[in-house]
Amino acid sequence: MVMQENFSLKPFNTFGVEASARYFSEVTSIEELIETLKFSNTQTLPLLFIGGGSNILLTKDFDGSAILLNLKGISEEIIDENHVLVTAKAGENWHQLVMYCLEKNYGGLENLSLIPGNVGTSPMQNIGAYGTEIKDVFESCKVLNLEKLKQCHTEALEVFNLEKCRFGYRDSIFKHEGKGKYVILEVTFRLTRKDHTIDVEYGAIKSELENLGIKKPTIQDVSKAVINIRQSKLPDPKVIGNAGSFFKNPTIPLSQFEALKLKFENIQGYPNGDFVKVPAGWLIEQAGWKGRQIGNVASHKLQALVIINATGNATGKEIFDFSSEIINSVNEKFGIELEREVNII
Repeated sequence: MVMQENFSLKPFNTFGVEASARYFSEVTSIEELIETLKFSNTQTLPLLFIGGGSNILLTKDFDGSAILLNLKGISEEIIDENHVLVTAKAGENWHQLVMYCLEKNYGGLENLSLIPGNVGTSPMQNIGAYGTEIKDVFESCKVLNLEKLKQCHTEALEVFNLEKCRFGYRDSIFKHEGKGKYVILEVTFRLTRKDHTIDVEYGAIKSELENLGIKKPTIQDVSKAVINIRQSKLPDPKVIGNAGSFFKNPTIPLSQFEALKLKFENIQGYPNGDFVKVPAGWLIEQAGWKGRQIGNVASHKLQALVIINATGNATGKEIFDFSSEIINSVNEKFGIELEREVNII
């Protein structure tokens, strides 16, 4: 483990903004992680754990210890004739894990193809796309309890099951009372080995499969359709700095949605009991932000939900301020306050 000072974090955030950390270290084992944490504790330094960097916005330099979790490894355990447990370390690339499972014909992750980031952050956000969320295939995750470690507790390693993670829409215990308390070390998924349930109810997937001329899709076909859709409308972070969807899709009371429908006849919504989920991208576009650029920052021309570092020279504060303008504009027009999905540092 090597601790570096005044280290640039630009290569480690997909927005590509310049910000530095007072200390930086890359860890490849639990032992190195614990050693780094003990140093940080003696210095009483705030901590920033970095994975794929695809869901953070650095708005200023970080006056603490930034730790790149580069824990690697994938293992599997056959449970029964149709189920397998696949365990991936936190530093594994998410999309590469999906591809690994598809090569083995393990089903359950195909709708989550091409989501940027690493495995370790997937439970934090309960990442999801095209009708599927992590919670649908989640078995457990191993975490390091930072408070117990600080107290030299012998049982600092813990296992969280599905119930303990308290998953919600792009949400989990790790974003609330567990924030800053746990580090996710590995995640285990329960996947199918055969008799896969194919989820193509999401309209865009159906259309893409039709375009591909596929009538009886496999899990590999679904993945290919998802990849085609994402590549057609979402910018590659390696080319244009972004963090994917910047905002959550808001859920509002049915009564509020019906009132809005009287004023905006073409408003989109997906009912769920007494509530309706409204696409944030539609709200942002209707408020006039799709493709709009201010200085170095813009809303993407093909997907208003994505904020981009348009010139490559944007600061984190510029991007944050741009997102605030969108929030205020949507709230003023629709009476709906958007919530950022990206973690603000």
